[in-house]
Amino acid sequence: MECKPEEVLENLARKKYAPVYFLQGEETYFIDKIADIIESTILKSEEKDFNMSVLYGKDTTMNQILASARRFPVMAEKQIIMVKEAQTLIDFNKEEAQNLLENYLVKPLISTLLVFSYKYKTLDGRKKLSHVIKEKATLVTCNKLQEKLVPDWITDFLKNKNIKIDRNAAILLFDYLGNNLQKIVNETDKIILGAGEGGTITEDMVMRNIGISKEYNVFELNKALQKKDILKANQIIQYFSSNPKNNPDVMTVATLFGFFSKLLLFHSLSDKTENSASVTLGVKPWFVRDYTEAARHYSFHKTIQIIHLLREADVRCKGVNYTESRNGEVLKELVFKILH
Repeated sequence: MECKPEEVLENLARKKYAPVYFLQGEETYFIDKIADIIESTILKSEEKDFNMSVLYGKDTTMNQILASARRFPVMAEKQIIMVKEAQTLIDFNKEEAQNLLENYLVKPLISTLLVFSYKYKTLDGRKKLSHVIKEKATLVTCNKLQEKLVPDWITDFLKNKNIKIDRNAAILLFDYLGNNLQKIVNETDKIILGAGEGGTITEDMVMRNIGISKEYNVFELNKALQKKDILKANQIIQYFSSNPKNNPDVMTVATLFGFFSKLLLFHSLSDKTENSASVTLGVKPWFVRDYTEAARHYSFHKTIQIIHLLREADVRCKGVNYTESRNGEVLKELVFKILH
């Protein structure tokens, strides 16, 4: 049956186990978390030598996996077979291998926990195997979290650790790290040490821990361009050119492209009210004010021109068909053309 990652984690905490787990999708954080809990918490340390098998897709076949799965545990109630990087399984796409797995799923060994970690992709829903897994196994599809939901996810994640986070701090983490949950977890784990149990993570703490200057960062540059603050924008670009390692051009251009792409979409909306526009733009309602302000400074046609400039700058930053530029030269030229 199909389950959400949270449902599986809750069942594991209650020691409710399934004989077969198939973990798939682009969001590897939940795949790894579920697999790690199964691998580390179910068997006692003295039981693992004979009852824990970790197999890697590129080094094994379906026949070998199922032969291991059909063994009985030794001096334990369960045995665990972890199939990591299952998407690289040698014969997974062959009919014979799929038939073997389908036959096993019809009558799995109850004393075995067989776990497939099938990362970065999902099963072909048109194939028989997909339907059998959905019916007979615990199928968990881990999709990338929608961007507008990430700040709330960060807040809930930290709440479960008895840590609070300021709203602006959660937004800053999302702006800097995107919707890569594993990166977010790695960074928040570092920040938690400074906040302490029951503490609160502030915007300043996020900036200090992930190396963002409070005044001169890509988010402040975005705000300066949004307000068409020429002095502030040039100050930030000058700082970037002096600190290129902490402010890579490619990341800056990508962030600006995200903002102006949404601004172009905002221009095309017939209903620009906060609630309506936020749904189309995929942002929280209060962010719509940023696009409303920017739209006063950049017309529809100017925004199209800016999108073209950003695409060109992205190519130049990556060195495609361009000779190497001095630090900050591409961004200085880009910002000048955006503002004038």
